[in-house]
Amino acid sequence: MKKKNKHIGSNFDNFLQKEGILEEAQAAAAKRVIAFQIQKIMKEKHITKTEMTNRMHIKGRMQLNRLLDPTNKSVTLLTLEKAATALGKNLKVQFV
Repeated sequence: MKKKNKHIGSNFDNFLQKEGILEEAQAAAAKRVIAFQIQKIMKEKHITKTEMTNRMHIKGRMQLNRLLDPTNKSVTLLTLEKAATALGKNLKVQFV
């Protein structure tokens, strides 16, 4: 009798869920995408970090650097909203 492969039919999300790190992995992935999108739009619109901090009405570049850091998952909706407005975009958050 052939040995059944226990991994057939499972997916990576199931693995992460079993390991107890699904939410953390999803948050990290989302933050990477957000940081990439902001940097891309800034580059397309030729917006410097200094100009971005002024448009966002934030005190220093450190807060912007945290937003642009793909590994820093600590970002508030207010900061995301400020970034979207500064870039001439709308922020849309939804559960899917």
